[in-house]
Amino acid sequence: MTNFEESRPTRILVVDDESSARSALSELLREEGYEVQSAADGYKALGRIDQWEPDVVITDVKMPGLSGLELISKLREIYPDVAVVVMTAFGSVEGAVEALHLGADDYLSKPVDLPQLLIVLQRVLRHRALQREARHLRSALESQRADQRAGVIGQSKVFRDLLGLARQVADSPVSVLVTGERGTGKQHLARLIHQWSGRRGPFVCLQCSGFTDEACARELFGVRDGGAVLREGRLREADGGTLFLADVDELPHGVQAALLRFLQERGFCRVGDSEPLHADVRVIAATSHEIGAAKQDGRLREDLYYRLNVVSLRMPSLRERRDDIPLLAMYFLRQFAAQAHRPVVGFSERALGVLLGCDWPDNIRQLENSVERAVVLARGTEVEPRDLPRELMSKMRGDDSAPVIPGASLREIERYAILRTLEHVGGSTSKAAKILGISPRKIQYRLNEYRGAPQAGMPPVPPESHAHRGALK
Repeated sequence: MTNFEESRPTRILVVDDESSARSALSELLREEGYEVQSAADGYKALGRIDQWEPDVVITDVKMPGLSGLELISKLREIYPDVAVVVMTAFGSVEGAVEALHLGADDYLSKPVDLPQLLIVLQRVLRHRALQREARHLRSALESQRADQRAGVIGQSKVFRDLLGLARQVADSPVSVLVTGERGTGKQHLARLIHQWSGRRGPFVCLQCSGFTDEACARELFGVRDGGAVLREGRLREADGGTLFLADVDELPHGVQAALLRFLQERGFCRVGDSEPLHADVRVIAATSHEIGAAKQDGRLREDLYYRLNVVSLRMPSLRERRDDIPLLAMYFLRQFAAQAHRPVVGFSERALGVLLGCDWPDNIRQLENSVERAVVLARGTEVEPRDLPRELMSKMRGDDSAPVIPGASLREIERYAILRTLEHVGGSTSKAAKILGISPRKIQYRLNEYRGAPQAGMPPVPPESHAHRGALK
């Protein structure tokens, strides 16, 4: 049902077998700005609701045919989101109590007092809106818990958009090409697609780099020597499931034609055998390099590229999803603290500021390793900056040169002061604001400006630590 705060007028259906009362109430509500329709009994009301979808039903209790109480039972069964207000004869408390027991939101005595009716309408609509919001939040929380159980950690928009696309293509058998920097979680995304696809076969991985043509062909397609099968091959192992090809742009050139043939015909032959074999395998390939360059310089056949790249998904770097750093870090911290039986439960504000201020060139893998080290070295229940790798602290510092005075503009001086102070307090805008004598909101506003126009000689721009939530391994 429609939220009463939406732009269109609230819709009210008046149900009363008395024509004059029904018309009078409908007219009064229209004068108050509501969109109103009416019905003479419960059966007609159900037909009207099915076509019109009101936000509120105001119904008399006693009516011929389908009574008001029976109408309430039907509404709660078929249209649980619609608000219901019952009208009872003056002093008929029993009817009102029964109506509330059946699921009515409120009741009014007849003849209806308009000011009281308007108050009741606002109350029931607000209550219904809160119920819908609570259901939405519970659903979102359950979804988030399910995601975390599957290792899906992240709430940033770029990451959730990626997951939405991945879920959308999961049920399709088409090939998928996953691109992104090393350490961003490409294999994990491929595994999620496999899980969401419902394919019953296994998830099988093949690292394509470091092979000769023959060795790769043996690994991928299998080997037969005379009457004996020496190796089944990854395609046979993945039958009914998914084959993940890591670093596919490094696949030996001699094997690419055979893989292309498999993608076109679903058939292949083992090395040393001419008997055609078939496998029901969904292929997901990944590369950490610019795939266009691999295609242009001939490392990857163009026709194979198009077969692999039916759907393309790009894993964002950790720099592009800084909102997810705190949740990822906590995910790893809980994991490693449990494994090592360490009493570490979180990060200090300064330590979190260090994590937020780094560029993470090796992405999630580097963050995971850094947190594992910090859990082992932590002396208390919180990770402190001293527990983190030293290279993270050095990457926070940047160029130490201050603006030249005279010669620097006030904006350059302000920028330097804000970023240096943020670095000093570990990324906390609230602490930096107190030191600088300005509001945290002004710092946040300036940080947004600086991210859009970075300058040389300045430390990296750290986000506000307490404003972040979210994250994937």
